[in-house]
Amino acid sequence: MEKALSLSHVTFTYHTCQGETKAIDDVSFDVEKGEFIAIVGPSGCGKSTLLHLIANLLPVSKGNILIEGRPVSLVSENIGYMLQRDHLLEHRTILQNITLGLEIQKKATRKNLERINDMLEQYGLYDFRNVYPRQLSGGMRQRAALIRTLALSPELLLLDEPFSALDYQTRLRVSDDIGTIIKTKKITALLVTHDLSEAVSMADRVIVLSSRPGKVKTIVPIHFETAPESPEAARNAPEFKDYFNRIWKEIKDE
Repeated sequence: MEKALSLSHVTFTYHTCQGETKAIDDVSFDVEKGEFIAIVGPSGCGKSTLLHLIANLLPVSKGNILIEGRPVSLVSENIGYMLQRDHLLEHRTILQNITLGLEIQKKATRKNLERINDMLEQYGLYDFRNVYPRQLSGGMRQRAALIRTLALSPELLLLDEPFSALDYQTRLRVSDDIGTIIKTKKITALLVTHDLSEAVSMADRVIVLSSRPGKVKTIVPIHFETAPESPEAARNAPEFKDYFNRIWKEIKDE
């Protein structure tokens, strides 16, 4: 059975007038279908660059990236990408924002629109579908951004610090909501984050990158003896502190 995502000896080098800068060096790992992976590491180690490569927004200098056995260049439209900010268009209602991708890809079918309505109800935004982004809280805007991303039924979901622009309390609540949604729907996902608590509480495995150029320093499987119902519950599990300290030591040693 093909892996949902496979990186093999991936290297990326930036070329500028001042010379070359290697950002990612010989990175290899696989992701199973439905698995949630968190990527952490020191600032500037190439975490976001790695997501750009997986999304086919940057060309790989060396190595290969496959999604279910196919080159990423052939299936990049099946990748969903959530950024640090929601990038909702202020002149469109929440529903119009969510359906924008479907409209562009000419996929605004009755079935897809019904699925969006179901998600709006499930995630507490149905009553706000006809309001504008400025009328929503930061957490509600991020949930709308998630529905917009899931509307295209991506095979792979990339999250580049999607909660970092939120205040601490909202960040905890929204990361719990979105983490639970991703786990419940069994979406294959990669999360880049600086927040180790977020990584441990949400992920099935945590990939720790070294300082630039980013290499895979270690991969930590996360297993709780009693499976937590949500990321919030995971933070209260007895094993949480040990995982946090182990990963923090790997990063601190860099």
